[in-house]
Amino acid sequence: MAVTAGMVKELRQKTSAGMLDCKKALVETNGDMEKAAELLREKGLAKAAKKAGRIAAEGLVESYIHGGRIGVIVEVNSETDFVAKNEEFKTFAKDVAMQVAASNPQYVRREEVPQDAIDKEKEILRNQALNEGKPEKIVDRMVEGRIEKYFKETCLLEQPFIKNPDITIQDLLNEKIAKIGENLNIRRFARFEVGEGIEKKEENFAEEVAKQIQS
Repeated sequence: MAVTAGMVKELRQKTSAGMLDCKKALVETNGDMEKAAELLREKGLAKAAKKAGRIAAEGLVESYIHGGRIGVIVEVNSETDFVAKNEEFKTFAKDVAMQVAASNPQYVRREEVPQDAIDKEKEILRNQALNEGKPEKIVDRMVEGRIEKYFKETCLLEQPFIKNPDITIQDLLNEKIAKIGENLNIRRFARFEVGEGIEKKEENFAEEVAKQIQS
């Protein structure tokens, strides 16, 4: 199948990969858009894995304020100061800050979740399953499945990207590493919400942020 410029453009818009990489992927997959996108993602993962051990100590601190109600500060690292000034990198950092505002993660990655928090969550999930009348012999298996959902909700890297729910923040990070050519790292974040911790009328600002970003 002949690969057209329009197909290359469509794949580039879908994956943010370079034009040449998109063309090669389409040729390799005989014009299959879905297979080409998957191939680019796999190659991005491979490139990201090769760079993962390199030290990323430069970068920037990005902020995002939503309607004066939610504020987020994130630190995203790169290997060089040059990349930290790159518009692609700055946009990525801003997207990460917006993600934190909308999805309210508690940790960057699952390795940061304290073991006592995991144990407590497992205990809650186990009791829920038993209260639902599930046989005890399958409860542990159910708990393991539900704890994975817990990680996906509370860990930033495992959350669906608010601008493209088909990929996770980890997928987005890998894509940027492959495209920019340096190891990148989301190191930490802080999220502030007006009135947080004060008893007040229930308002879901996080849901409001997500709706406005996706619209």
